[in-house]
Amino acid sequence: ILKTLNSWFWWENIWMPVNVTWAHFVDRDGLVFPKPHQLYATIPYAFVLLIIRFFSERYVAIPLAKALGIKNVRRVKPQPNPVLESYFRECSKHPSQSEIQGLAKKCNCTVRLVEKWFRRRRNLEIPTVLRKFQEAFWRFSFYLTSSIAGFIFLYDKPWFYDIWQTWVGYPFQTLLPSQYWYYMAEISFYWSLLFTLGIDNKRKASGRHEIFFLLRWKMSPCLWKSRKELISENTGNMFDGFYSMQAAKMFNYARWEKTCNMLFIIFSIAFFITRIILFPFWILRATLYQPTYYSTTPVIAYFLFNGQLLILQGLHLYWGYLIFKILRRFIFLK
Repeated sequence: ILKTLNSWFWWENIWMPVNVTWAHFVDRDGLVFPKPHQLYATIPYAFVLLIIRFFSERYVAIPLAKALGIKNVRRVKPQPNPVLESYFRECSKHPSQSEIQGLAKKCNCTVRLVEKWFRRRRNLEIPTVLRKFQEAFWRFSFYLTSSIAGFIFLYDKPWFYDIWQTWVGYPFQTLLPSQYWYYMAEISFYWSLLFTLGIDNKRKASGRHEIFFLLRWKMSPCLWKSRKELISENTGNMFDGFYSMQAAKMFNYARWEKTCNMLFIIFSIAFFITRIILFPFWILRATLYQPTYYSTTPVIAYFLFNGQLLILQGLHLYWGYLIFKILRRFIFLK
């Protein structure tokens, strides 16, 4: 079954122009081409990143948090009660007064004890400030590291400055070792975020975050085959300041208000320049408009890839709206 699904997924008519097959991408004359099976390596690499995350959060983030004055608040656990625990998980975390009275009779205890139990149990679901700081530290570390590495890998490449260069030699584009490892790190990181969606801190816009992670994960095959588009798209990743956003969160948890505000303003400016201006007029132009000069019959992957990028741009506009609202409140309402 897996072999059949694999053959369907990598069907040549989806990914390649007419009269081009996977056989054309055999390494030859010192040239190395991207291959579909290489993407499978991102799954074990994702677990390596999870191990690195565990140790960095435990042995770097926690001491740093303590140095910034963040304390590890220990919450009081409610007494073990299978009946209330089952109700909490399966029915409601906020039972009505009549439901509390029924649970009190069932457990042979007072209404006040049941209310107290639910209050303590709900508090356990709320991540502590230290836990939030640890997660922000991990994302800050990865975004900053990948941004620096991305610049090192890209600054001497012609398509970094001229977007038309992304299509030179299409579809027979080779893969450099630096680009291979950049791909592996980026895709593995989003795999690791998907693996921890259920245990990471819940956000108010968690649905949009999940869509974002799924888009980045699902775009991986398209990006792997069209390697220069990924490098171009990650030009935005390098400069959009996601690491400054995570740094702002870290200082916010530490109650360094002025530093947090400054970092958030830096992030906002970088976000609007890269995600609202450069992304649609630079990246989408390279993936939507420029391919028509090289082929009059676009492959199916053209529509899959660009459809996901357009959804991603919709998320950028939504987040830009939220950022603008925060900035307006910050400037005019203090």
